[in-house]
Parts: sequence; structure tokens; C-alpha cells
Amino acid sequence: MTIDWQPLLELIANHKSFVLTTHCRADCDAVGSELALAQILESLGKQVTISNGDAVPEHIGFINPNKRVRVLGESIKPAELWEIDALIVVDTSVWVQLGPMAEVVRMFPGTRVVIDHHIGQDDLGAEVFKDDTAEATGRLILDLAEALGVEITPEIAMPLFAAIATDTGWFRFSSVTEKTFQALAKLVAAGADPPGIFSALFERHSLARLYLRGRILSNVVPAIDGRLMSTHVTCQDFDETGAEKTDTEDVINLLHTVAGCEVAVLFVELEDQVTKVSLRSRTDFDVRAIAEQFGGGGHRAAAGVAFQGSLEDAQQAILDALSIAMTPSGKS
Repeated sequence: MTIDWQPLLELIANHKSFVLTTHCRADCDAVGSELALAQILESLGKQVTISNGDAVPEHIGFINPNKRVRVLGESIKPAELWEIDALIVVDTSVWVQLGPMAEVVRMFPGTRVVIDHHIGQDDLGAEVFKDDTAEATGRLILDLAEALGVEITPEIAMPLFAAIATDTGWFRFSSVTEKTFQALAKLVAAGADPPGIFSALFERHSLARLYLRGRILSNVVPAIDGRLMSTHVTCQDFDETGAEKTDTEDVINLLHTVAGCEVAVLFVELEDQVTKVSLRSRTDFDVRAIAEQFGGGGHRAAAGVAFQGSLEDAQQAILDALSIAMTPSGKS
């Protein structure tokens, strides 16, 4: 799927100021795309503000060294955004994922744009630039920069490399193609430092994060002869380890290190009646189809659900659905 960037090029040329936002509990693809896009637009003489519904997670704070990302209601007020010409949402097109920024997007009087690589979407009243075959939104931002004729500087290259690296599981997911490595080559040539980015991502964890990971791994339960592996983490686990909700990122992929595991599921108790469910597939089994049964979405190999119910209810509902779909008589 190829995006026709021309309408966005014209929109950028015709607007002077932009506000960028993304989903809550943002990952490197989300924040990296925002930061790189901000640099790209500023190189064209535009005024750029980044405003998110919550703070950049501490464990990826390295990507935001100059604290460009502002938090709605803390370091920026909604009224400060009303005079801006255009709003660009990156890495999501789903209302619920925007958190407090959702109301800002709904009420925004200017032009709205979405740049995303996920399949599911709501109507945000925006012009949408989407490629759901792309491995990361960060790669789309690189494509946009090239369409704009913007030189890729180290300040643009670093967050985009981190965006692509993390959304591909450091290049081990099936979404990786030759285009991925062509993009990475350009970013490294422009100044991205892969060893430094890897170290910042995976070799500077807090002790609390390590303790939490131990609890998550101790809760792993196999099913369907080991083809399905699930685990969970509770609010009590977060309290007792001192870890943050974002410290669960990437741990689900450890379940796939078990031989024979086809589908992995992580249940995260966010509060009493809200459970975050992450699903990953390493075969042609479509976990997005399962997520969509419960109001979620994502990709065929990586999907998620914000389950409105207790941890126990989420486990029973999701695992039952997976068991039915993954057995010989079921449909995936």
C-alpha cells in the first residue's frame, strides 16, 4: 500500500502552526514519530507543539531529552491549542486511545490529520494517511520527510530508528521487509546510533521493572499443549514492586521464547474493572480477530483490548475465545 502524500504536502504548505499528539501510554513509535515530525515541520519554518494525554513513560525517556512532549492539563492547557492551524494525530486513529486529548481533538476548530499504520480506526473527522502494511508509523514519517524534501538530521534519525526498532521487536517480527532495512540504512547514515539506542531501551531498566518482570514470568500458564501461553500482572504487583504500568512493555514477547508457543497473551490489571489485554501471534493465527470480538483491534500478529471488567473476567473471556479459535474445530 502506497500513500499519496500530495494532499498532506499541500496542507503543510498552507498552514503555519501544528499541534501533534498520539495515544496514551505511548511507545517509541508514537513518541518517536511525534518528535521526528516536529523536527521535520520546524525545518520548514513551521511552529510545532506536542501535546499528549499523559507523560512519556520513564523507560523511554531517553527519546525525549529536551522534554518537547507536553502533558495536557499539566504543562499545557486546552485553550493554548485553539489558535493552532492544524492538528496531526500519529500512530492511532481510535478515540479511546487518545485519553484526555480526545476531547481536544473533537473540539479542535482547525484542520485534522491522522498518520497511522494500524488497521482499525474511528472517524476522527480527519484526513487520513494510512498504510496498514507498514511495520511502524516511524517509517511513514520518514517517507513523508522524503516527500517533503527534508534532510534527515541526527535529531530526526534517532527517534525514527527507535520507532521502527521497537515496533518490529528489534527487527524480528514478520512485519519486517526489505523496506524496513532500506529505511534503517538511511537513518544510520543520517546519524542514528543503533548500539546506543539498544542500550537505552534494554540495558537501563529499573530494579522495580526487573522485579515486576519476574512476577509476570512466574504467572505464565500454558494451554492447548503449549500452543497458547498467558500470564498476568495485578495492581498489587505494581504496588509491591514499585513498578509502573509501562514497565510491562515487551515482556509478552518472552512467552514466545518457549518452543511451540504460537499465541501469547498478557493481562494487565489497570484498575478494579479495567484490564489491558495484549495478544501476539507468531503464526498465521489472527489475534486481531479475537481482539475485535471485545472492542479492541490492532494487527494480525499484534493486537490489544481495553477490557471493561475484572482481571478474572478478562482472562476467562479472552482465553475461552482463543481456545475455541485455536482448536481444530475452531476458526482463526
